[in-house]
Amino acid sequence: MKRALYITLGILCVVAGAIGVVVPGLPTTPLVLAASWFFYRSSPRLREWLLNSKLGIYIRNYEHLGGMRRTTKVGVVVLMCSVVCCSIIFFIHNALTDWIVGIAGVIGSLVVIFKVPNARKKG
Repeated sequence: MKRALYITLGILCVVAGAIGVVVPGLPTTPLVLAASWFFYRSSPRLREWLLNSKLGIYIRNYEHLGGMRRTTKVGVVVLMCSVVCCSIIFFIHNALTDWIVGIAGVIGSLVVIFKVPNARKKG
């Protein structure tokens, strides 16, 4: 049962991560890393497939460097803030929803800044 749940969650993360490649604001790297984690615990074959796919570069970079490059983190935070601000200004017409989206954006940015490790220098 646990294995099937992990495989299902891994597949959902891969799909969402693939969508995140083209949809601004949907974080590709964390979703692909989560998929890798789920596959690692449920199906070595699926993890190997993920590592060898086009999305595998996100995992290999993260594992090789031990985290995200600072420039990547800055780009992610700027993109997240831009999408949140555009959503609040142009698309959301409810004050409560504005606050919820704004707070979620701040929390997401803080997680990327303080919880996601910085990449080590190569060499």
